[in-house]
Amino acid sequence: MEAFLVSAGLVAIAEIGDKTQLLAMLLATRYRRPVPIILGIFVATLANHAIAASIGAAVAAWLGPDAMRWIVGVMFIAMAGWALIPDKEDEGPKAVGTLGAFLATTVAFFLVEMGDKTQVATVALAARFQAIAIVTAGTTAGMLLANVPAVLCGDVLARRIPLKLVRICAAISFVLLGVAVLLWR
Repeated sequence: MEAFLVSAGLVAIAEIGDKTQLLAMLLATRYRRPVPIILGIFVATLANHAIAASIGAAVAAWLGPDAMRWIVGVMFIAMAGWALIPDKEDEGPKAVGTLGAFLATTVAFFLVEMGDKTQVATVALAARFQAIAIVTAGTTAGMLLANVPAVLCGDVLARRIPLKLVRICAAISFVLLGVAVLLWR
């Protein structure tokens, strides 16, 4: 349960103000069909994070627990700095008008999530917890927790929540997790 809750919480916080959340708002504005967009986010995230978690668990098994403890701890602390850097609205692919909302969302989210901080976090979390399915479920739940409200009422949320505060909270969460991993034996 710890792996699921930590994964969901960390990704949900890190995702606020991220380029994929901005993409969710863009797609919601463009298509005005929330269900296919939410399903596309779910499918893309599940596939992308399952691959990332598998890589994280494989690398952890190959390197061993002591090396992974240091690598994961440092990765989380580095991701704290990354979380403080604002994403730009114009990053990532744009949805193509001839595609349906579901297909456009699935393809766009899968591609934009490549190398994103939530994907890197998924690799690190799977390495830390050695639970591919649970971490994937948690990170996917975290993505949905952050992006479903963006799809349903993104315009209102963007005006009311200061993204600088959200980035600081995400950075603090990453630092705390990084320090905890480094101190854990």
